[in-house]
Amino acid sequence: MSTPASYFETMYQHSPDPWHLADRWYEHRKYDLTLATLPQPRYRRAFEPACSVGELTSRLAERCDMLLACDRVASAAATAADRTAGHSHVRVEQRTLPDEWPQGTFDLIVLSELLYYFDAAALDLVMRRTVAALEPGGTLVTVHWNHPVDEHLATGAELAQVLAEVPGLMLTADHRESDFILQTFGRVGSDGRRPVSAAEREGLV
Repeated sequence: MSTPASYFETMYQHSPDPWHLADRWYEHRKYDLTLATLPQPRYRRAFEPACSVGELTSRLAERCDMLLACDRVASAAATAADRTAGHSHVRVEQRTLPDEWPQGTFDLIVLSELLYYFDAAALDLVMRRTVAALEPGGTLVTVHWNHPVDEHLATGAELAQVLAEVPGLMLTADHRESDFILQTFGRVGSDGRRPVSAAEREGLV
């Protein structure tokens, strides 16, 4: 069974930033690496679910023309909205996935510290909706803690095995450390065309 909503609500009742995303060097370094793996300098329309207090959101805002972020916990979404108030192209909403998946398509989707909270059925639905919403040639980024946690239904390495089998995605970058697994995928076109690499985009190969 997926991690219940009460777990997240309780976490935020005890602290406005329960995972210390704003002040841990570990988190700041991970965000820098996440942005560095993006193969394009800029994205037209991005989606970041489970944005928490908006630390990664504020960094993604610098690389996107439009960014939709969301979190299932109202206080977290409110903090993220305040954190990104200076960016008129960023919208933060309270949404619960996979049921409240947004309309439209995106050329960037970021699934950070999210997928291990879903059971197998919900994870399958999230990934099917992710692939359906990701434009051909678009980028999917996934990054997950790789140590066992009681509330996590999988580790980062175990999720990587699941993601390797998702139809329509091609792995383009695979960064693994003992603490977390960071991967980027490109959306394969309906004609089978693979995503363009950063070097190919600039005519280097």
